[in-house]
Amino acid sequence: MKKILLTLTVFIALTTSTRAEGFLSDTQIWTRLGYNIGGTAPVGLPASIRALNKFAILPNLQIGVEVAKPLSETWGIETGLRLENKAMEIDAEVKNYKMEITRGDQILAGMFTGNVTTFVDEWMITLPVLATLNISEKVQLKAGPYASLLLTHGFDGYAYDGYLRVDNPTGPKVELGSEIGKRGDYNFSDDMRRMQVGLEAAVDWHLASRVGAFAELNWGLTGVHHSDFNTIEQTLYPIFATIGFNYRLK
Repeated sequence: MKKILLTLTVFIALTTSTRAEGFLSDTQIWTRLGYNIGGTAPVGLPASIRALNKFAILPNLQIGVEVAKPLSETWGIETGLRLENKAMEIDAEVKNYKMEITRGDQILAGMFTGNVTTFVDEWMITLPVLATLNISEKVQLKAGPYASLLLTHGFDGYAYDGYLRVDNPTGPKVELGSEIGKRGDYNFSDDMRRMQVGLEAAVDWHLASRVGAFAELNWGLTGVHHSDFNTIEQTLYPIFATIGFNYRLK
């Protein structure tokens, strides 16, 4: 009986291995290096944000490995793992903008009018699951969902050169300057999600047999903060485009 079971186990293992090798025989493996451009923002600019004074380009790198399996001459599937950074530095002019700030040993909340500088920095591992469509020998379209697990996250900044109406638009007026100690600082890093999900749409160009270029848009469906976070009225979504190159290993 033991010999029969052993023989059956070996047969199943060999059969499974053979089938797996056959299924994966035309699988492609690509490495990728990209640069993320974008920001963490509400969908639609609210009336409380009057102007953008500054938007800084930061070194948002993306590296990863992709595994692509063709299902036919036209369609296929793709997945992989990416290590990437989505960071942003922005300065905006606001009016009656809901804020909670710290100045010295005081914590003040209310409606702020003036200027706000925000820094966002997120390192994450991203897993996409994409459908692929070959529209020619050189061009491939991709689309599907992704999930990102944040390794580090930061959301902080300061309000300056303005005033805060405590509690409501007609509350006591607190003047804020531009120097440390006179401005109002904030840090909402602890209120950020550890997991983000969204949708991706991309296009790949095969420049040579093993070298390609790509461009993609990643649109977050979940805000960067927890759903019960309401210090900032608007839900802020990670919206980033990526450009880069890839290289085929297999």
